[in-house]
Amino acid sequence: MADTGAKTRSYQDEEHAIQARDVHFDFSSVPLHYIPGEVLATHVTNVMHLVLPEGERAMAACLAEALPFIDDERLREEVTGFIGQESMHASSHEGARRHLQDIGLDVESYVEKIAWLIDRVLGDHGLSGRAKEEWLKERLGMFAGMEHFTAVIGEWMLESRRLEELGMDPTMLDLVRWHGAEEVEHRNVVFDAYMHIDGGYARRLRTGLLASGMLLPLFVISTAYLYRKDRSADKGRFWGLQFVSATARGVIPSFTTFFTEMPRYLRPGFHPSQLGSMNNALRYLAHSPAARA
Repeated sequence: MADTGAKTRSYQDEEHAIQARDVHFDFSSVPLHYIPGEVLATHVTNVMHLVLPEGERAMAACLAEALPFIDDERLREEVTGFIGQESMHASSHEGARRHLQDIGLDVESYVEKIAWLIDRVLGDHGLSGRAKEEWLKERLGMFAGMEHFTAVIGEWMLESRRLEELGMDPTMLDLVRWHGAEEVEHRNVVFDAYMHIDGGYARRLRTGLLASGMLLPLFVISTAYLYRKDRSADKGRFWGLQFVSATARGVIPSFTTFFTEMPRYLRPGFHPSQLGSMNNALRYLAHSPAARA
């Protein structure tokens, strides 16, 4: 697979290296509704524990498959660090999901369906030869589009003060901020891997739109499922109204992000380094209780 030359920058002058952190979260005291008084907002956050682990495993597998085609040593180093971080994200969120399962949020069958769906849509499909290479490029494009949204939402999780003001459980708050900070930290990696291996704008346009089109319904369906599975008597009646209220009050990121961010991603001169503050991300990662434990 040849490099098209459509790289946005060289890695040779990069000083910061992406690497997995050995983090430890103790979920034993986390309540079911860990954002007090915000049942729907809690379940929006729970989508990360439900959907992300399977998606991040698929993304790590795709990047591992791409490594033999990356001849830039710094980019190879970044991809290797990215794979390690995504694996740690998946295991940490899975720990949160198991805890929520233990205290009454029964999601096991849904998680199995999500895993099956992600494998069917984003797995390697056992292809070979030219078809395998083309499908790898396609998956990298889709994952690059998805990583744009996780970087934007990660920045929101890192920078927003609303969750802390509402008294969100400290362990869960650290989990989402640690994850958000690492999403900002490695925001470039999948995009740069795609640009190195393919870089075609037509594929970037198509796969970016596909990424947005897949994530939004999965986000909404998963939130509705979690709310329905919550057997708490005080959860309220209409999750849609709670969703609108939480969005208006800045308790959760706005769903309009899935529409407003795609034009930015699809600008010909766009690069993920334009997103978020690396300094803020690294500052949080240096003080995260889970990372320091």
